[in-house]
Amino acid sequence: MHRTHTCGELRKTDEGQEVTLSGWVSKPRDHGGVIFVDLRDRYGITQVVFNPDIKDFDEASKLRREDVIKVKGKVNNRKEGMNNPNLDTGDIELIVSDLTILNKSLTPPIEVDEHKIANEDARMKYRYLDLRRSSMQNNFVTRHKAALAARNYLNSEKFLEIETPLLVKATPEGARDYIVPSRVNAGKAYALPQSPQLYKQILMASGFDRYYQLARCLRDEDLRADRQPEFTQIDIEMSFAEQDDIFKVCEGMIKSIMKDTKNIDVQIPFPRISYKESMERFGNDKPDLRFGMELTEVTEIVKKSDFSVFKDVASKEGIVKCINPEKDIPRKEIDRYIEYCQSFGAKGMAWMRVTENGLESNIAKFFNEDVQKELIDAIGAKPGSILMFIADKKNKCNDVISRLRLKLGEDLELIDKDEFRFAWIIDFPLFEWNEDDEKWDPAHHMFTMPQSECMQYIESDPAKVFASCYDLVLNGVELASGSIRIHDPTIQQKVMDVVGFPKEEAEERFGFLLEAFKYGAPPHGGFAIGFDRLVAMIQGTTDIREVIAFPKNKSAECPMDGSPSNVDQQQLKDLHMKWDILKKS
Repeated sequence: MHRTHTCGELRKTDEGQEVTLSGWVSKPRDHGGVIFVDLRDRYGITQVVFNPDIKDFDEASKLRREDVIKVKGKVNNRKEGMNNPNLDTGDIELIVSDLTILNKSLTPPIEVDEHKIANEDARMKYRYLDLRRSSMQNNFVTRHKAALAARNYLNSEKFLEIETPLLVKATPEGARDYIVPSRVNAGKAYALPQSPQLYKQILMASGFDRYYQLARCLRDEDLRADRQPEFTQIDIEMSFAEQDDIFKVCEGMIKSIMKDTKNIDVQIPFPRISYKESMERFGNDKPDLRFGMELTEVTEIVKKSDFSVFKDVASKEGIVKCINPEKDIPRKEIDRYIEYCQSFGAKGMAWMRVTENGLESNIAKFFNEDVQKELIDAIGAKPGSILMFIADKKNKCNDVISRLRLKLGEDLELIDKDEFRFAWIIDFPLFEWNEDDEKWDPAHHMFTMPQSECMQYIESDPAKVFASCYDLVLNGVELASGSIRIHDPTIQQKVMDVVGFPKEEAEERFGFLLEAFKYGAPPHGGFAIGFDRLVAMIQGTTDIREVIAFPKNKSAECPMDGSPSNVDQQQLKDLHMKWDILKKS
């Protein structure tokens, strides 16, 4: 038996027991002829003591960090004042009678230490060492608990967990597909699934009215901290369900996950904010609700001023928005915020201080007393605060000022990092105008059902059509996305006509779905939660690599195993392939 207990298990009540522990040497120390070792496994750390009179003392004196050992001995309660309150096992120690070295370690290239975290490249290359750190192991304990909570909740709601294929037909999903050439079908290839979207809809047509899956998804796209080529989503679909039914399931599942992982009782139902309202109040469709500082559009007011910059923007159908941090900010800091806004494409940032006598700044002279009063009243500003303005085309203005809001929230320490604020964003446009190609594109995807009251405008005025789709937002991050799907082939064809998707191509790319819908597909809808992202946020980070065991780096490479790697010529031959790559000069 390699162990009778784990290294995080023993307590004062175990005094006198003969036990066996196994683990890694975390920290060996020689204290005047007595050797102390912090023995570590994923459950915790136990201090083990080697006295000079044991037969294995010489071996114990040669122990080094990350050696794997087994020790037998008797549990001893530490003396008064010698306990370690930072350890769950800090009241006891193990007096060793027998040592077995299971495996010796070379000097580790990175420290397995929370206080000496290696750089990103080293962590990725020696991931098996990085994963030994307690914080990383806690991340995966939380991930396991979250997955278990999701499954338990969905199982209790009569959902079935069904796996969809990993080798699929390439379909239009928005990102590039990973392609897998077929050996037995020369010249043809599978795609790896960007999501199970079409297959879960097929399952609805198959009569499985409640499906879920912790689905692996793969997308060939540029990487960042919250994006990986392979990731996991909690994928859910329901038949005979309306938006409220889907929200209820999602909220119940999130509540269970938060309770089981963080012991937090989140309040449900989550607030619902329309896309239009979110853009007006926060400048984006994923608002961080942990702090206020909402935006105020003042375009109509500043038209009455003599400030040519604002008036010129307004005359060209742009907008002017204001943000009020409700405190004064030194001029040096204001200049820093101006540079920050310019880094995201703003031409500048105008500002005025609020005083008892009105507004003050180098542009205040262009605003007469009445306009100043109207601005102050509209914004609800009080003396001792500052007003910051962005003027630009609508999309640019919203983008920049929403970033400024988040920056101010961070800098002014207005955000409670331990708070979790969820919200649904609803009533998105079904279509968006593509200025470059002068055509309508699907704003979500072209399988999204138009809202019933907008159906009359699909062909005559697509701008008036709203979608039965929704996003779930957490602390300013899009956590989930979903929709009620089109189940009627006639409506599907109308939507494809608006976006100019050729019928022949539709038949080629996803004809199997359209064919299935001809045989009595039920109304259905669902959503997918970014599981890695949810777990990362629960753990207090936005970097999903911290909760993925073996992630890729920014170049989509794995420094640990060397993937992607060269392909054997025989493999290429079997796949009827030949590389045709120009060598870099």
